[in-house]
Amino acid sequence: MPVQMPDINLGLMLPEILVTLLAMALLLMSAWYGKEGRGTIGWMSIFGIGLAALAVLSGGGSGETTFGGQFLDDGFSRYMKLLLCIATALPLIMSLNYVRDQRMDGGEYYVITLFSLLGGMFMISSGGFVMLYLGLELMSLSIYILAAFRRQDLHSSEAGLKYFILGSLASGILLYGISLIYGSFGTLSYAGIAQVLADPHFHVGPVVGLGMVMVIVGISFKIAAAPFHMWAPDVYEGAPTSVTAFMAVMPKVAAFAVLYRILLVAFPSLHDQWGPVLQFMAVLSMAVGSFAAIAQTNIKRMLAYSSIGHVGFLLIGLSTGTIEGYHGVLIYLTIYIFMSVGAFGLILILNREGVGDNIEDYKGLSRKRPYLALLMSAFMFSMAGIPPLAGFIGKLYVFMAAIKAGMIGLAIVGVLFSALGAFYYLRLVKFMYFDEAESEFSMPISVSSQAVVVLSGVIVLVWGVFPGSILGVTEAAVRMFQ
Repeated sequence: MPVQMPDINLGLMLPEILVTLLAMALLLMSAWYGKEGRGTIGWMSIFGIGLAALAVLSGGGSGETTFGGQFLDDGFSRYMKLLLCIATALPLIMSLNYVRDQRMDGGEYYVITLFSLLGGMFMISSGGFVMLYLGLELMSLSIYILAAFRRQDLHSSEAGLKYFILGSLASGILLYGISLIYGSFGTLSYAGIAQVLADPHFHVGPVVGLGMVMVIVGISFKIAAAPFHMWAPDVYEGAPTSVTAFMAVMPKVAAFAVLYRILLVAFPSLHDQWGPVLQFMAVLSMAVGSFAAIAQTNIKRMLAYSSIGHVGFLLIGLSTGTIEGYHGVLIYLTIYIFMSVGAFGLILILNREGVGDNIEDYKGLSRKRPYLALLMSAFMFSMAGIPPLAGFIGKLYVFMAAIKAGMIGLAIVGVLFSALGAFYYLRLVKFMYFDEAESEFSMPISVSSQAVVVLSGVIVLVWGVFPGSILGVTEAAVRMFQ
C-alpha cells in the first residue's frame, strides 16, 4: 500500500526560506570577498532580517500547518518570530563597528548569526519534537561557534568549548526525554500528545512524567534557568561582547516559545506535574541571580547572573497555568529584549576604548559622557523594576498573575528578590554618578550603536509610561492558549 505523503505548503515558511537563501548567498559572498566585504555583508544581513520580519508581518497566522503538522503558522509564532528578528537585528547593528575594530572574520560572523536565527524560527513554529530538535541544534551549534569566534583569544575559545560540552549534555537529556514521550504516546506531535492525554482510558505513568521533566531540563539549559545555569557566567564573560548581546536575548525568545508549545499545547492537562517544577526553578533562579550578582566585578558576569534572575521572574508567570501568567511572560520577555540589548550596547561602546568590562570602569561616566550614563541608569532602573520604566510593567503583570492564581507566597518571594536585585543595579549607578572618573571616555561612538541604544532607551521609557500598545499586542498573541 503506498505511503501517503503529507501536504506541503512552503508559503507558510516564507520567512525561513528568505533567511536560508540570504545566509547561503552571503556565505558564498564571504568566501569570494574575504574580510574586505564584511561591512557590506553585515548590512545585507540586517536588510535581509528586515525582509524576513516583513514576511512575518504579512502572513496571515491563521493556524495552518505543513509537513504533517510539524510546522505551525499562527498568531503566536508570528509575534515570537518578530521578536526573534528584533533580538537578532539590533545586536548585529551594534556589531558592525565592533567586528571591524576586533579584526574578526566578519562575513562568517554574520552568516552564522543568520543560521542561528533560522534555527530559532524553526523552534518557534515547531508543531512536534522533530522540528523542535532540528531547530534547536541548528541554533545551538551556531551559537557555540559564535562564542568561540575570536580564535586567538583563550577566553573566547574556553567559552565556546564550555558551552559546547554542557550544551551537548543538555541535548542528550532532551533527546532521551523525547524518546520516553514517544514510547508512551506513539507520536511526536504536540497536538497528537494532547489528544492521547484527553482519552480517559490513557494512564499517565511515571515514564511520562520523567520524559516531560527531562524535556523541560533540556530546554531550561538554553534559557540558563537554575540549576542549569552553570555555563552562563563564563560564556557571557569569555564570548565577544557582540555575541554576548546576541545570546542574552535571542535564544531566550526561542526557548520560551518552545516551552509555550510543549507545556500549553501538548501537556496542559498535566499542569499539576510541571507547574511545581517550574516554581522550584523560578525560586532557585531568582536566588542564584540575586545573590551571585552582588559579588561580581565584571559587568558581563553581573548581567549573566542578572539574566538568570530575570528567567526566574519569567518562570513565575509560566508556572501559573493561567492566561494572565502567559500574558505576563510575553510582556516581560518583550521588554527584556530592549533592556538587555541597550545595556550591552553601552558596554560595546565603551569596549572601543578598551574599558567597560569591569564595573569600576564606569566610575565618573556621568561627568564625561552624561547621556550615556543616563541611558545606562535607565536600563539598570528598568531591570530593577523601578517605575515609571517598562521593567516595572513586566514584573507587575507577572506578580499579579501569580497572586490571581493563588500563588501569593511565590509572588512575595519574587518581590523580595526583586528588591535584593536592585542593589547591584544601583551600585553601577552609584559608580557612574558619585565616584571620580578613572578613564577619559574619549572613544568615538558610531551612529549605528547610538541609534540602537537610544531606541532601546526610548522604548523602555515609553512602554513604562504608556504600556497600552504592548499590552494589546501580547494579549492577542497568547489568546490561542485560552
